[in-house]
Amino acid sequence: MFSSVAKSSGARKAAEAHTIAPAGIEVAGLNLEAAHRFKRHAPKLRPAVTANRFAGRLPPAVEHHCAGSENAVASRPGSSRSTDRQPRRHKTAMKVPVTALILSFVTLSLPARADTPELSLRQVAPGIYVHQGAHELPDRHNRGEIANIGFIVGQRCVAAIDTGGSPEQGHALKRAIESTTTTPICYVINTHVHPDHIYGNIAFKQPGVSFIGHRKLAEAMAARAPFYREKAERDLGFALKSENFVAPDHPVRDTLVLDLGGRTLLLKAHKTAHTDSDLSIYDPQTKTLWLADLLFMGHLPVVDGSLNGWLSTIEQLKTLDARLAIPGHGPVSADWPKALEPEERYLRTLQSEIRAFIKEGKTMEEAMEKVGLSARDDWQLFDEFHKKNISTAFAELEWEDD
Repeated sequence: MFSSVAKSSGARKAAEAHTIAPAGIEVAGLNLEAAHRFKRHAPKLRPAVTANRFAGRLPPAVEHHCAGSENAVASRPGSSRSTDRQPRRHKTAMKVPVTALILSFVTLSLPARADTPELSLRQVAPGIYVHQGAHELPDRHNRGEIANIGFIVGQRCVAAIDTGGSPEQGHALKRAIESTTTTPICYVINTHVHPDHIYGNIAFKQPGVSFIGHRKLAEAMAARAPFYREKAERDLGFALKSENFVAPDHPVRDTLVLDLGGRTLLLKAHKTAHTDSDLSIYDPQTKTLWLADLLFMGHLPVVDGSLNGWLSTIEQLKTLDARLAIPGHGPVSADWPKALEPEERYLRTLQSEIRAFIKEGKTMEEAMEKVGLSARDDWQLFDEFHKKNISTAFAELEWEDD
């Protein structure tokens, strides 16, 4: 992982390189001396030219967590899923079990145009700006604008990290960047496939901007696009076209080094965890780890990929030398790696209790009524997503080797 990178003297050299490293550089014990060698040999990124790649069709019952979705599952005989329970808002006050970031923030409140909501930003570290989303289900009122999004400024250019839950929010983020710095935007980094992180992409699709994402992101977008379009029009109040789904023109297969000029970002494509397209960003200069939905703070973690894979990823993430962690939902945390503990505790509870139910021959329906209820008061949106997590995890764990 990136722990050795942050501590390596080679990081200073890589920060001076004005190149992009080839995907696939070994992440375990990543050596930024190698990144320095790319200074002479690696080509610079050309402006993004993204083709329409969305000929795929959505598999039945595939939907992302922010739309209140349920994942397609395959369960053994006797296992079934309850779908008659309608989500309800969880209005109770939230206990945030992890110390939130306590430091001097520079808060920007940018004037909104009539067609675009105001976007508030906080500078959480030098050159790193975050807009914190609300813990809500996506609807016509919030228009799906519920995730943390933001950008990182280098001397040469800016990288936007996730673009928001609507095209309008993408435009608001773009104007926020332009109001903050005269440095041009060169990259849009999508951390995974969920709509609250990608629907603003279209605002950045212009010459000179390259889109970066997990190697599986384009496929995930193509598979989900037809259903996402239907959900957006029905539930969020706006229509999307195929061109709104801007797939990465530079997929990350393992790791990737991006140079913003005087600032190097290290991108890591993870194995299936929260989703099958999770990407994290590490800034060695400030030791900031932008985890997106690999880290939930306050909002119940949502399993749309692999429970076992997510727990394995958490073990790797703990080793990173970070000062700040930026989640996909919730406040930035300066308490690393302690910030991971509530999420890990919830996921391990699911894992251990579901395994026990399976061993006793109990069904998914029984598990959905009893597993993990001790965590209800620790999380917002628990009732909206907890049973979906159980169904996804049960389908995975019941096929484990005995």
